[in-house]
Amino acid sequence: METFAESLDTPSVVIDMDLVRANIRRFQAYADASGFKVRPHIKTHKLPLVTDMQLAAGAIGITCQKVSEAEAMVAGSPAVTDVLITYNIVGAKKLARLVALARKVRLSVVADSADVVDGLSAAFAGEASPLATLVECDTGANRCGVGAPEDAAALARKIAAAPGLVFGGLMTYPPAGGEAAVQAFMSEAKALIEADGLTVPVITSGGTPTMMRAAEAPVVTEYRPGTYVYNDRSLVMRGACGWDDCALTVLATVVSVPADDRAIIDAGSKTLTSDLFGLTGYGHVLGRDDLAIDQLSEEHGRMVSTGPTGLKVGDRLRIVPNHACVVTNMVDEVYLYSAEEPTPRAAQVVARGRIW
Repeated sequence: METFAESLDTPSVVIDMDLVRANIRRFQAYADASGFKVRPHIKTHKLPLVTDMQLAAGAIGITCQKVSEAEAMVAGSPAVTDVLITYNIVGAKKLARLVALARKVRLSVVADSADVVDGLSAAFAGEASPLATLVECDTGANRCGVGAPEDAAALARKIAAAPGLVFGGLMTYPPAGGEAAVQAFMSEAKALIEADGLTVPVITSGGTPTMMRAAEAPVVTEYRPGTYVYNDRSLVMRGACGWDDCALTVLATVVSVPADDRAIIDAGSKTLTSDLFGLTGYGHVLGRDDLAIDQLSEEHGRMVSTGPTGLKVGDRLRIVPNHACVVTNMVDEVYLYSAEEPTPRAAQVVARGRIW
């Protein structure tokens, strides 16, 4: 970073591509050795070029959260031919775009209610190919998903009978450390569905914090890590990685030193995100464990210390944010560098702001 820090305006989001590559290879190797497939979630990076790296390493396809996000990734990379959207798709406009997308790539979606299934069926009943639809299951995160294996089996039967749809399997997004619950829920649901004469071609789970324990739920056939590609402070604090594994940092400049124990940087909530994840403070200043970013406004980040900071106006600092995924969605461009390409190059965040 020191070789080009002065060449970038601040605040800037910079990404070490050597670390990105290492993070991708680490989990792909674990998945290969454990016998399950990788379908990374692109919500963290939103960059076709990183998707291409994941696919080249062995990923079978990608995960997106919204239709527009998937559209951006398909348009951005010819290598993207298999997409799973892990979000209930509701509304005529979204469904029309979903139909158009399904004509371009192998597409799968999820549903956790009859209402969502009915909407998907109405949209795809006249299509040449049925839409693979997975049942989303709540295995402890208490977000979306059916709450019991019996409910999963009932919804699977409805999907299998719905015009324009085909039952595609089971999906969950468990809380960190929820492998045992995933194994129990999915095993029971799979047995009930197979007793109805249906096959369960895919059982997909996800989450970066305990991804290196994914094999503890062997019923799972594929896994959807997202933040692993960059890592962030929340993952370091959970013990999932170290600071040396964090590929994304925010480069910021000290713009004010109003007191010996206080300094202001030009990265506020518009850059670092206000997400806390139960942590204290809004990021980790690399090389300065004595500094805490204790307060954000839109354009100001306040750093405090128990003693003199030793900072002066114009100093530049690198910060690991609490939540990398949100940070990439707040900038038009990120800056990529590596040992082979130490001069940073700008890359457009192609799927930024794709919330529909």
